[in-house]
Amino acid sequence: MVTLVEIHPDWRQQLDRGLAALDLQLSKGRREQLLGYLGLLTRWNRSYNLTAVRDPSIMVRRQLLDSLSILPWVDQGPVLDVGTGAGLPGIPLAIARPDLNFSLLDSNGKKTRFVNQVVGELGLANVEVIRSRVEQLDRPQHYALITSRAFATLAEMVEKTAPLLVPDGCWLAMKGTQPQIERVDLPAGLRVKTVVLQVPGERGQRNLVILRR
Repeated sequence: MVTLVEIHPDWRQQLDRGLAALDLQLSKGRREQLLGYLGLLTRWNRSYNLTAVRDPSIMVRRQLLDSLSILPWVDQGPVLDVGTGAGLPGIPLAIARPDLNFSLLDSNGKKTRFVNQVVGELGLANVEVIRSRVEQLDRPQHYALITSRAFATLAEMVEKTAPLLVPDGCWLAMKGTQPQIERVDLPAGLRVKTVVLQVPGERGQRNLVILRR
């Protein structure tokens, strides 16, 4: 399946170097699935506006390594990736953790069709794709982790997804350089921790905001 998509000649080396820098051990099969995902994303981007990142020289670090940088905190499931878009960070995380179940949610039909195609072509049995607004998802206290990469503000993410999270669950929100600005609007009673992410090759600062009740 992976061999049917175009894979840039530099991607394998970039991925190998990046995983080593992140101290992540993934099998050859998992690495090929990651590259296959990137190949499918490149193919679909020629016709559909799935992601603004189109330069092949930065796609490994911007799409794959950035998503995988939060893998050490993805330690339980099921996982809801809210506002998944083209499947980020959900698809790379699901490839790296086939033992956990992932729900990838987005209201955009074009993007969920793409993610469904990825799931089918790469044989990701641990992934379900949900086309819906998060407010309409009726799964109370179902998810142990809720992830997001570009969904909403911290306060909006907590408000809209709180009914879906188990009482001792955790939110993992990927943010840019100043996540503390959004923290002031969070409801009282949350424990908040910010971790600076080290994404190989990326100069801009990335942060992971971890929230618990």
